[in-house]
Amino acid sequence: MGSVRWAFRCGSWTPSRSEWLFAARCVQPEEKERIRQFVFAKDAKSAMAGRLLLRKLVCEKMGIPWSEIRLQRSSRGKPFLAAPAKVSSGSDWSWSFNISHQGDYAVLAAEQGLQVGVDVMKITMPGSSSVPDFFRVMTRQFTAHEWSAIQSAGSERQQLAAFYRHWTLKESFIKAIGTGLGFNLQRLEFHLASDALTKGRALRGTKMHLDEEEEEQWTFEESLLDADHHVAVALGPADRAASATRPASLPPPPPPATFTLLSFSELMASASPLTEEDPADWDQFRVKAEAPQRQREAQIST
Repeated sequence: MGSVRWAFRCGSWTPSRSEWLFAARCVQPEEKERIRQFVFAKDAKSAMAGRLLLRKLVCEKMGIPWSEIRLQRSSRGKPFLAAPAKVSSGSDWSWSFNISHQGDYAVLAAEQGLQVGVDVMKITMPGSSSVPDFFRVMTRQFTAHEWSAIQSAGSERQQLAAFYRHWTLKESFIKAIGTGLGFNLQRLEFHLASDALTKGRALRGTKMHLDEEEEEQWTFEESLLDADHHVAVALGPADRAASATRPASLPPPPPPATFTLLSFSELMASASPLTEEDPADWDQFRVKAEAPQRQREAQIST
C-alpha cells in the first residue's frame, strides 16, 4: 500500500516567463488550450498546477514515462488515466488519484488499492452577505446535526471554519465516487472527530453516515494546509459494487498522511516537454488580471 499527499501553493507562485513556457510545454495540447481560456491568472495557475501534479504522480509512482501519459476526463469531469498504446512492464495501475484546487492551493491525494477523493477550501467571508444570511442560503446542504455543530462553533470565523470543514468532507466523498453535482448532500451526515485540527497533522476519526447508517468502510483524513485552508481526503473500497457484500472487518487503512508542500522545481522534477515552445502562451498569460476585483479586495481585508 502506498499514499501520496502533495500540495502546491499557486497563490504565491509568480511564474517567470521561462517557468510558464516550460510548464505549458509539459501538458497535453488540449489541456494547455483549456488553461489558456481562463480569464484570470489565479485560475490558470491552479489548473496548470493540477495537471502537473497528476502527471508527476503517474510518472513517478505509476512508472509511466511522461511522454506516454494520456489523461482524460470522465463525463462528470473526474480525471483518469487512459491506457497508453504500449504499457511499460514496470507500470503500476493500482493507484487511485484525485485533485482539487481552491483558494491558494492545488492538492493531490493518491492511494494504492483504495478509492480516493480530495477537496480543499479556503475560509472566506461571504462577499455580499452576512454569515447568517450565507448560512440561510446554504441550509439544504447540511443536516440538522451538522448545522448544530457549525453554528455552535463559536465566533463567526469559527463557524465559517466549521462550515468549510463539513463542506470539504462532503465534497471529498462525492469526488471519490465520481457522482457529481446530482448527489443529494443531505444523504451524508458527518460526525466530527473531537480532536482539533492543527497544521502538519492529519486527523482521522470523523465518521460519515449515509442515509442515516454509519459507513464503516469509508475513512476520512482531515488537515490544515495553513490557518485558512481545510483539506479532506476520502478513502473507500476500490470496488464500490462489491462494498455491500464485503466483510465489515476490512484491513486497516494506512496511517494518515500529511501533505507535502512542493516547490516549482519539485513539481517539475520529472517533467519533459510534449510540444514545441510557443511564445504566445506567455503573452496570453502575462496580461491576465490575477483575480476578480472582489476577490482581491477580500484578500486585502483579511
